[in-house]
Amino acid sequence: MQIPQFGICASPIHRFLAVSLLAILAFGQPTISWSQETPAAAEPTPASTADNLTPPAAGTTPAEQPAKNGSLIKQGEAKIDELSRTVDASPEAQKLSAGILNPIYQLAEVIAHPLLYWVAFMLMTTGVVSFALQLVIGKLVVLTRMHINFTEILGDALGLVISLIGLVFTTQAAAENSTFAQSAASVLSATVLGVVLGFIFYLWGQRQELNAARSAKAGH
Repeated sequence: MQIPQFGICASPIHRFLAVSLLAILAFGQPTISWSQETPAAAEPTPASTADNLTPPAAGTTPAEQPAKNGSLIKQGEAKIDELSRTVDASPEAQKLSAGILNPIYQLAEVIAHPLLYWVAFMLMTTGVVSFALQLVIGKLVVLTRMHINFTEILGDALGLVISLIGLVFTTQAAAENSTFAQSAASVLSATVLGVVLGFIFYLWGQRQELNAARSAKAGH
């Protein structure tokens, strides 16, 4: 895929922000009376006088718009809270939730061991290092080949978020349920190995993206 031409409003999100800004400027400003622009000696025509005296449609004045938006937001939040309470009070929903969580709890009890947390910490560190390098350095290298793949960017971003969340929860669980966090040797060894493996996976991922860039360029 060839790199697209960049512009101020080239992407859909930029166009959306531009339209939103124009809408705010159009509907968020107070109504200005024509008498401020008309000289004092000039008499308004009957048509303009009728226009100024015509009240705006109900519910469309700029002063009422923020109040309506706040009311809609509050109504939406109330509906969501009501739905959440209904689901929480449902016996079927509670059984379904227990059916999802209980096997995970049982598996965690069976395999709970400091070695498990060492492996999990190492794998999460590998993912964080690999995806972070691919997002920061790998994509810049690919851009120098005049190629960009938004699917790869989203996939790497998702992998980085998952790895970060997994690293946080792994550290918390290890501190509460094992002696992994109290062992400096375990933490340092898992971190070093995770960084090394993360760099290796980054090199593999960058190589694949460069091959894809060369193939796309050759195809055109």
